[in-house]
Formats: sequence, C-alpha cells, structure tokens
Amino acid sequence: MLRTFVVLLLSGAVCAQQTPAPTALDLVKQGQKLNSEGKQDEALALYRQALEVSPDLYEAHLESGIALDLKGNYAEARQHLTKAVELAPAAAKQQALRSMAFSYAFEGNASEAAKFEQQVFDARMFAHDFIGAAETANELARIYLESGDPTNAYKWYQTGYETAQHKPDLSDADKNLWLFRWEHAQARIAARTGKADEARQHVAAAKSALDKANNPDQARFFPYLTGYVAFYTGDYKTALADLQKADQRDPLILALLGETYEKSGDRSQAMDYYRKVLTSNAHNPTNAFARPLAEKKLAGKS
Repeated sequence: MLRTFVVLLLSGAVCAQQTPAPTALDLVKQGQKLNSEGKQDEALALYRQALEVSPDLYEAHLESGIALDLKGNYAEARQHLTKAVELAPAAAKQQALRSMAFSYAFEGNASEAAKFEQQVFDARMFAHDFIGAAETANELARIYLESGDPTNAYKWYQTGYETAQHKPDLSDADKNLWLFRWEHAQARIAARTGKADEARQHVAAAKSALDKANNPDQARFFPYLTGYVAFYTGDYKTALADLQKADQRDPLILALLGETYEKSGDRSQAMDYYRKVLTSNAHNPTNAFARPLAEKKLAGKS
C-alpha cells in the first residue's frame, strides 16, 4: 500500500512538472478574450503579468493600449501604444499606427489621429496598394467627419475615391462601388453642414451607383446613409425607421439610434441603445465615437 502511494505521489509530481507555465504571449491571448467580454481590468492584469515576463512584447503593449482606451484612460493607453509602434515588427507596423490613430479618435482629436493614418496611407501608396491606401483615406475622413471637421473629411474622402481609381484592373463593378462610397460620404457631409437638398441628391446618386455595383454585401450601408442624413436634417421619424434597418452590430449606428430616440422625446429607449453601445469592445473608429458618447449620456453629462 505504501509503495502504491509513493508511486502515485511521484507520478503526480511528474505530471505537475510537465504542465508548462503560460508564456507571456499566452497571457496576452487570455487577456484578449477577457477584453472582448468587456472585462478590461482583468485583461489589463494579465497584460501586466506578460510585460513583467517580457517588457518588450509588442502584443502586450498593443493590447494594453486597446483595453485602456476602452476604459477611457487615453493618456496611459498612448504610452503603451507608443511602445507598440516602436516595437512592432514590419508586418504589424500599420496595425500599431492605426491603433494609435483610433486612440486619438476616442478623444475626437482628428489632427493627431491624422499623423498616424498618414503614415499608413503613405506606406500603402509606396507599395502600390491603391485599394488599401484608399481605405485608409476613407478611414481618416470618417474620423475627421465625426470629429466635426467636414472640410478635411471631404478632402480625404475625395483622396480615397481618386486613389482607388489608380488600380489598373479596377472592374466596372468596383468603380461603381467606390462611386457609391464617394456619394455616400458627400451625402453625410452635406447633411452635417445643413445642406439637406444637396444631401438628398447625393443619396440618390449613391443608390444609383450601388445598384450598378450589384454588390449585396454593401446593401446594408444604404439604410445607414439614409438614416444618418435624416437624423442630421431633423427628420427623426425617418431616421428611426432607416437606422433600425442598418447594421445593429455597429456601435455608431446604435449611438445614432439613441440620439434619435432622445431627440424624439423617448429617453428610456435612448438609454437602452446607449447601454447596447457599451457591449461593443471594438477598437475602431465607429466605437471611438460611439462609446464615449454613450458613457456621457448614461452618466447624465450631456
């Protein structure tokens, strides 16, 4: 009996020795899962452990910055994101630069965001990745627009449209897709600047281009457009109807619905939509504008 006990004890000790401790990268991956579930504090605790083991781990700095932005700790987030930009391997450099841009977008600071988006745009142009560069231009344009700078938004949306045309083998369908995006952008800019008739003209042009593009995946962006234009031109009934047909996973659409309900006098529904916004833990331009707005509204600060 004693011999059996000793054998079992030794075999247990061997098994324990064979179970490796999590690596720094393992800790980051565990943290990413927690962050996606809205558990930023728990995620950050794991990222800190990872950085104790590996102080120059790019992924740990990047993910720390993302989690801190979602918590609203922007200055601390950018300390980590600055390190991420410095440490990023070549294949991840653009990811790090865009994450820094988004961090500034969370504060509505488009001019600082532009410094990092510009680097991504330039790198893609240098590589003759015209579609990637065009997408970056549109991303920056959206940051400008939602930060309240329609002039620079127009400039960068136009740059995005013109850059896409440089692709030598751009199909007719894709030409119409980029025309749809350009008209979509001009309609939103016109609505934000009080030009309702001009906005409606661009909406009609966008619909025509979308039909010619024959791209079902893009159809979901049309009710967002009509809802957006309706909201910013004061037609809240249409805005509600159209935004509810748009992508309900997009936090900016949810935030717009919250604002529309608020403008319509239904504060209870508005608060429900602001709470839905906070279920998104994405680190992208749409959440960069939706999340701070929802937090302020729920806190009764605006």
